[in-house]
Amino acid sequence: MKSIFKPKLLSVLKGYNSQSFQKDLFAGIIVGIVALPLAIAFAVASGVSPEKGLITAIIAGFLISFFGGSRVQIGGPTGAFIVIVYGIVSQYGLEGLMISTFLAGIILVVFGLLRLGAILKFIPHPLIVGFTSGIALVIFSTQIKAAFGLQLDSVPSEFIEKWVCYLSNLNSINEYAISISIGTILISLYAGKLIPKIPGSFVAIIVMTVLVQLLNLPVNTIESVYGDIPNSIGFDMPSIDWSLIHNYFQPALTIAILGAIESLLSAVVADGMIGGNHRSNTELIAQGIANIFSPFFGGIPATGAIARTATNVKNGGRTPVAGIVHALTLLLIMLVFGKWAKLIPMSCLAGILIVVSYNMSEWRTFRSILKGSHFDIIVLLITFLLTVLVDLSVAIEIGIVLAALIFMYRMSIINGVMPVETDSDEIQNYNEIPKEVEVYEISGPFFFAAAKRYQETLRELKHTTSVLIIRMRHVPFIDATGIRNFTEIIKTLEKRNTKIILSGVNKEVQQEIERSEITKYISEYNILDNFDDAINLAKEKLE
Repeated sequence: MKSIFKPKLLSVLKGYNSQSFQKDLFAGIIVGIVALPLAIAFAVASGVSPEKGLITAIIAGFLISFFGGSRVQIGGPTGAFIVIVYGIVSQYGLEGLMISTFLAGIILVVFGLLRLGAILKFIPHPLIVGFTSGIALVIFSTQIKAAFGLQLDSVPSEFIEKWVCYLSNLNSINEYAISISIGTILISLYAGKLIPKIPGSFVAIIVMTVLVQLLNLPVNTIESVYGDIPNSIGFDMPSIDWSLIHNYFQPALTIAILGAIESLLSAVVADGMIGGNHRSNTELIAQGIANIFSPFFGGIPATGAIARTATNVKNGGRTPVAGIVHALTLLLIMLVFGKWAKLIPMSCLAGILIVVSYNMSEWRTFRSILKGSHFDIIVLLITFLLTVLVDLSVAIEIGIVLAALIFMYRMSIINGVMPVETDSDEIQNYNEIPKEVEVYEISGPFFFAAAKRYQETLRELKHTTSVLIIRMRHVPFIDATGIRNFTEIIKTLEKRNTKIILSGVNKEVQQEIERSEITKYISEYNILDNFDDAINLAKEKLE
């Protein structure tokens, strides 16, 4: 039996050389610079002081890379946690956040020990898009006060009441704050085209902070709101009232589930970029360790960060050493330059978070799902609305239950009406098929629980295969997750110059395919009714 906990760092250090270290060193420094403004902004948006974001990126980022199951995962505070952390701090205070984060870490370790890494991959794609887009909208709404420089003592936590408050105080808009926010957004989006190796958000912070100080602009800064930023890391034990411990289990479970989903999703994206395979249970245990220790140093919840992980890969990082360098880079910046961070304008941080919320929104995917199955649309919209209007914990819980109920309903209908196929279109002698042609058959629904397994099986296809026939006569339906995974595997096979033919596609599945981007890679000419025609077309392609 394979070991549950086997950090990737131990595996990759075998044969590690100076050339690999140079690549990891460069990537780690770049990611550390990228993480600096994000860590500060995420902390401020979460309702805690800026240094807590930096501490999280340092402590949790180091532990996730050191103990993690992914070669290139970068850990730290993320936008996904802003809503839940803000709610915990508002209701239970900083000690409540520390206890909730600690309990979430224990839950994540238990998830890993129980080998639940594979089960968490079954979370349907519309549900993930629903709460991610909802979080993005909530983050955007929380930044309006700072972005417009509104003079408000307090802002309601409820979404609709918050916007009513904004609209009724438009007379207190600060034109300088708006200018800084717009400038930050533009620099964040376009600076990378002029200076590819330096992140736009970092450039924006430097430029806007210098402008505010030189011109003495009347805008709020981190110092005016939070005071000085400590340039040291301490250790603190919270005083726990055991009679109230039950209050923290729901927020802790939400942090754990959200952290598990985000980290494994990030690891899967990273696998696709480097052609690797992460160890999901080891990754969960590492995330748990990071969240157990982070709060004792003043940190907040942490998980795998998709954008920073992608930046790591694009800059040459290929082992956990890059993630460790990223954490040490942030530590050095905090110790040496931390005292200057207090001068950063709050409207500049708001601009950075507005860009983050836009990137998180996944509006193209959101729109794509709205064109698909009405079952996926129901899960998407209900999860989205609950996240925005009610609570993230409620959204995740109800979304998972709703997705399960819809799946059971769809399966009950399919099982009742599935016809018995005849063998009239079968080729009995498979020896007649050319050796360059492979035939795979997908049997059963191509839905969120099976899509990953189908994808992994098709990835094992031999590189010598010229034509792949995928028989889909027993696929009753395909959902948004199936479409997404199917598209990814088709892209991979296209890069290998493997031609793909679909055979026996029923009307409902074909309609879903035609509404998706799969048709960019497979023409209607390659989607056939029966197997005989598929074989003949495969022979034509070989000729």
